[in-house]
Amino acid sequence: MSETEKKLPLWKAILPIALLIPLLMYNVVGVFKDDALSGSNQFVLLIIAAITVMIGYTEKIPFSHIVGTVKSQIGSISEAIIILLLVGALSGSWLVSGIIPSMIYYGVRILNPTYFLVSCVMISSIVAVATGSSWTTSATIGIALIGIAKALGIPLGMTAGAILSGAYFGDKLSPLSDTTNLASGLAGVDLFTHIKYMLKTTVPSISITLIFFLIAGFYLEPSNTFTQTEIHSTISSVFNITPWVLLVPIMVVGLILNKIPALMSLFIGILAGGIMAILFQKTILLEIIGETEFSIRTMYKSLMVAFTEEVSIKTSNESLSDLLSSKGMSGMLTTIWLIICAMVLGGSLKAIGALDRISEAILGVLKSTTGLIASTIGVTFLTNITASDQYLAIVIPSKMFKKPFEDKKLALENLSRTIEDSGTVTSVLIPYNTCGAYHANTLGVSVADFWTFAVFCWVSPLMSLIYAIFNIKIRRV
Repeated sequence: MSETEKKLPLWKAILPIALLIPLLMYNVVGVFKDDALSGSNQFVLLIIAAITVMIGYTEKIPFSHIVGTVKSQIGSISEAIIILLLVGALSGSWLVSGIIPSMIYYGVRILNPTYFLVSCVMISSIVAVATGSSWTTSATIGIALIGIAKALGIPLGMTAGAILSGAYFGDKLSPLSDTTNLASGLAGVDLFTHIKYMLKTTVPSISITLIFFLIAGFYLEPSNTFTQTEIHSTISSVFNITPWVLLVPIMVVGLILNKIPALMSLFIGILAGGIMAILFQKTILLEIIGETEFSIRTMYKSLMVAFTEEVSIKTSNESLSDLLSSKGMSGMLTTIWLIICAMVLGGSLKAIGALDRISEAILGVLKSTTGLIASTIGVTFLTNITASDQYLAIVIPSKMFKKPFEDKKLALENLSRTIEDSGTVTSVLIPYNTCGAYHANTLGVSVADFWTFAVFCWVSPLMSLIYAIFNIKIRRV
């Protein structure tokens, strides 16, 4: 047995996690509050990573092995980092082109405040099923729905929770979803068998979510005092509102439906937004760079500023002015910094074998069918907390629990469903997880503000656990 294969003592495996959670809570609740993501949380993750490395040193695990694993972890999120940068550029492009203002303009007219939240769930569900991506759903229709919520004075935490509930419902059930394909593939289950089996827990979960937001809508008291007419007149006084610009988001969704990679689809969406800005929003382009004459130079400069820097469009209504702003690519750098630090911790924990050791201990205690499914849920959620990556929260438990499920004569669709119910959807509830950080930054709403209202995301694992406890729809070989 090599040095890196030695079994880590359980207390040493638990120690980093036992220190991580209270230290993060103290950092956020006790000291920095909303400013915690500006850098202090990132350093907390590095502190725990350093402690993890020292634990590895006491177990004679080579430092080179730990560094190599960390490099591998950071490399695995390279595509996610590029997507984050493109989403930042997309928000700037769609702002100055009038796409987002047009969505708000028409959305305020169509969406009734009472049914707005339940509409967010349904609209996001449809887009996510069609695209197979909760990330794309957030970056497109999610941004627009947040803008409408601001205009209507509807709480942003509730709105983000409704959007993400729908987005993750659609992501779970879409045959185009990478996580759905990954979970079914690793468990050795046919894709459509996996999706059909997930419906047994997913339909009750989304039903509870829809009922919650439907009831919540009747008790909403929108805080904004200005009327629909004021919103329309203010936006139309600044932007050239036209339905033609809405062809861009329709085109982006169409590209993804035709299996064009997300990176390429988003990049095309950015460029198309820039073209729409040149065609319809020349005044806005000149305003953001303080120029008066439209030329190739000013066109180029204004678009580059919109794609990469903070842009704010001033209107006569201060509340609406807050809607019409974007931080561009630069606004995503704090999130990228957070994700990289989280991957350093996740790679360190993986390198010393901490998560495997904890999972093995849990598996050794919980041997019944209920215990096996409960431990799968627990380990999957724990992986989301420690490894900070949704994909690892699918891969690691799939590999660990496949044989125990087979030994228990449980059909493997139980495994794939449990992992999706507890891994895919809970990643967004953790602020420093790639998904939590991404959606918080994209929607401009912190995880602390929306996690309570992301009803579908925490009801799903509970539903899976309830099914296990009462032996409901547990298929056996």
